[in-house]
Amino acid sequence: MTEKPKLDEKFAKWKGVDRTKIDWNPSIDLEKCVGCGMCITSCGRSVFEYDVNNKKSVVERPYNCMVGCTSCETWCIYGAISFPDHDYVKDLIKEKGLLKVAKKELEQKYAKKECCGGQLK
Repeated sequence: MTEKPKLDEKFAKWKGVDRTKIDWNPSIDLEKCVGCGMCITSCGRSVFEYDVNNKKSVVERPYNCMVGCTSCETWCIYGAISFPDHDYVKDLIKEKGLLKVAKKELEQKYAKKECCGGQLK
């Protein structure tokens, strides 16, 4: 039986969608990973940990990964990190109607701001 990945409560949902239902997180090719630690020390969501025995990075908390983020893939000069096809996120946004959620978040965030007269245009 496989242990469930750890899930930080503040990352449990993305735009109201259960994060465990969203297939978005990095994968590490252990043949390419040299254990430099760039992904571990740069990720602000603690997705990675270091396997001291194998001297490699591991994806410890996949659901902490921000949906759509690929920064660690960019930082990895060895090409050891990959993600699902980016169209997956675009399709998810369309299928779940998440643009409406984003618009509502904008309205809430800027309702008290003077820049837009309290209204988004």
